[in-house]
Amino acid sequence: MATPNFFRIFTSMANKKKSPKIVREIQNNPPEPVNFAFEKNISYSQLSMYTQCPKKWALQYRDGHKVREQSIHMTFGTALHETLQMYLDVMYNKSGAEADRIDLEADFETRLRDCYADAYKQNKNEHFADAQTLREFYSDGVEIIRYLKRNRGKYFSKRGWSLVGCEVPIVLAPNPHLPRVKYMGFLDVVLYHEGTDKFVIIDIKTSTRGWNDKAKKDKSKQHQLVLYKKFFAQQYNVPIDNIEIEFFIVKRKLYESQDFVIKRIQQFRPPSGKTSVNQATKSLNEFMDNCFTSEGYNEKDMPALTNNNCKWCPYYKTHLCNETFEK
Repeated sequence: MATPNFFRIFTSMANKKKSPKIVREIQNNPPEPVNFAFEKNISYSQLSMYTQCPKKWALQYRDGHKVREQSIHMTFGTALHETLQMYLDVMYNKSGAEADRIDLEADFETRLRDCYADAYKQNKNEHFADAQTLREFYSDGVEIIRYLKRNRGKYFSKRGWSLVGCEVPIVLAPNPHLPRVKYMGFLDVVLYHEGTDKFVIIDIKTSTRGWNDKAKKDKSKQHQLVLYKKFFAQQYNVPIDNIEIEFFIVKRKLYESQDFVIKRIQQFRPPSGKTSVNQATKSLNEFMDNCFTSEGYNEKDMPALTNNNCKWCPYYKTHLCNETFEK
């Protein structure tokens, strides 16, 4: 079966230079894609939406009332992801000097324009940001890029490290009772250190001013990477104890302070031991058991969880959802 387009970024990295055997094996053996003719796919985004509101998940994914919500924050995040991934690809597979010669600011500008144009079309040709806002987000991205290039060695080392890939695919059936429901995900960056035989799965997050303690303790955020760790181990036959996970949080804005230097990047490694893996797995299994059967979707009515998030929901106060939320 031909490798589909969404595996191209990952598999293009194979054989660019001599890499450790385990890295080459992973790169040369991507999983089979979901067969949408008779299989259902789920993602962490679906699990997160179901946890927020089961009815919203049902309307969006099961019942065909899909609404793709666009925002400049999402567009900015996508463009910056792609630029940073391209930079790391060149750095690890060619050289740091060659990576530094790339005009990253121009690359980011092109990607931001392209991402906005695509989102504009998906938004029924309606703008969701004005020119001034786009210029502001572009300038923020440039500051992030400049900071990373100046401080690359603090965050990404080539000493003993290899790039397994960007957008590393995961496609597997996590629940043996539901073999036709496949979990599909793409890992932003995966690195391998030959000396310690350790992998690091990195998830890039863009944030206005970074994560506070409450955000870091948010299980809905932590469980995404915890599940990626579990499924990467299963997908590529890697010991789970040899995998570490990290959120690479990029700040768009900085608080002004004369007392200390504020960094543009936060690195946060959430708990990912056996207890965390079991908690994340339990949450996923509850979602799958409630929403799927061996034949496909469970067609039962899904409850709406009314709370302050309702006012941001595209289905709120429409014919699809007559729930009301009162403070």
